[in-house]
Amino acid sequence: MEVKVEIRDDLKYTKEHEWVKVEGDEVTVGITDYAQKQLGDVVFVELPQVGTQVEQMKPFGVIEAVKAVSDLFAPLSGEVTEVNTQLESQSNLINSDPYGQGWIIKIKVKDPKELEALLSSADYRKLVESKA
Repeated sequence: MEVKVEIRDDLKYTKEHEWVKVEGDEVTVGITDYAQKQLGDVVFVELPQVGTQVEQMKPFGVIEAVKAVSDLFAPLSGEVTEVNTQLESQSNLINSDPYGQGWIIKIKVKDPKELEALLSSADYRKLVESKA
């Protein structure tokens, strides 16, 4: 049985199943539809403080779901400029709207060259299909 997952063409992705929306020198980060389906119902998200410095591919928080607890990895290095405080009381937004209201953090990017390490939607789709 194939599970249908949404992969948006306007986003970049990581192999750890985070998505990145680039808006100038700031990016919005969340977990992909595939990731939230794998985790099941999200019950808790540990968020960093605004002002926290994050490093590319290093953990910045934790997501806890019915099936598993997983680290959240920063797709890019920089400073956390905003966190989605709605998730503190409504962590299920990650399940219901992973690419919208379920966003997790915003980062002011330190080195735009790091974007080159991210996957295109086509490459991410291949990665997900290889796991099916």
